[in-house]
Amino acid sequence: MAEDVRPGRRRAFIGSFTAAGGPGLVTAQVAPDGGALTLGPAVNDVPDPSYLVLAPDGHTLYAVSETAEGAVAAYRVAGERPVLAGSPVPVDGSGPTHLGLYSRHVLTANYGCGSVTAVPLRPDGTLAGKPSGRLQHTGSGPHDRRQRGPHAHQVQADPSGRWAVSVDLGTDSVRVCTLADGALALHREFALRPGSGPRHLAFHPDGAHAYVVNELTPTVTVCRWDAGGGSLKPLAEVPVLPGAPAGDAYPSGVVVSPDGRFVWTATRGEDVLSVLVVEGDTLRLTGTVPCGGHWPRALAEHRGFLYAANERSGEVTWFAVDEATGLPRYDGSVAVPAASCVVFG
Repeated sequence: MAEDVRPGRRRAFIGSFTAAGGPGLVTAQVAPDGGALTLGPAVNDVPDPSYLVLAPDGHTLYAVSETAEGAVAAYRVAGERPVLAGSPVPVDGSGPTHLGLYSRHVLTANYGCGSVTAVPLRPDGTLAGKPSGRLQHTGSGPHDRRQRGPHAHQVQADPSGRWAVSVDLGTDSVRVCTLADGALALHREFALRPGSGPRHLAFHPDGAHAYVVNELTPTVTVCRWDAGGGSLKPLAEVPVLPGAPAGDAYPSGVVVSPDGRFVWTATRGEDVLSVLVVEGDTLRLTGTVPCGGHWPRALAEHRGFLYAANERSGEVTWFAVDEATGLPRYDGSVAVPAASCVVFG
């Protein structure tokens, strides 16, 4: 049966690692009366579409190809299955792990070489051609194996749309950038605790706070964000686990609730989702729940449900969120081998 393509339908798009047996880019329908996913078609036009972002109008989906060469692809998503809109564009950077939309460009965070690339967009949302700019990060950190050089892990626009913000695991820092005539320029770099290994950042709905989840230590750094000056100030570092981890513990995703009351994180190895209550300029850990699989690489929120992409066990799990406590309750899953992220639109 064909997928429902009526306007206003609730859809999900799931990325996966084809090199690890993943199906590529997977579509799914979201139940109208809950959070359950029903899988639809998959396309594998590009290898390892590990991270996705949907255009604000919902018509175009962008995917990084997390390979040594590195590329970004655009898809039209109005029909039954995503359709590649032009050829993928090399990003002049290795191992892109994340992408964001900023000032009529797609920005990619290139983990392997530690850079951010800007690819211009045409008015119709398709990729205009080769990159217009590339900003190389520099520096290192104290972790001998993971921080010998820069590793850009995430890039996104800030809520005001004035700045591009990139998080670098290798240099323990967050960079704030601008884009003019297609060229990226560094505005300021902000240092976090050495060895923390920042991975992803999420903004609070108030536009004045940001939360950086750290991969090399199971913590979240609470920051004050000043959109006027493009300034980030670390305020507190809060654990995301109730005690010392029993083994490997590598936080991955961070999500803020739409009402700004809760912050959720996912931690690989421990394989848990954590609930933190927002208390002014800090957070308070109130509980953890199993993620429903192994190695939750990414976390997303959609209409009162949390979704975890469990890479190594190969499924996307979803959780109903208690409105009073923010505690997730496991509600179901679908099998997606080597799942890496899930976005909605």
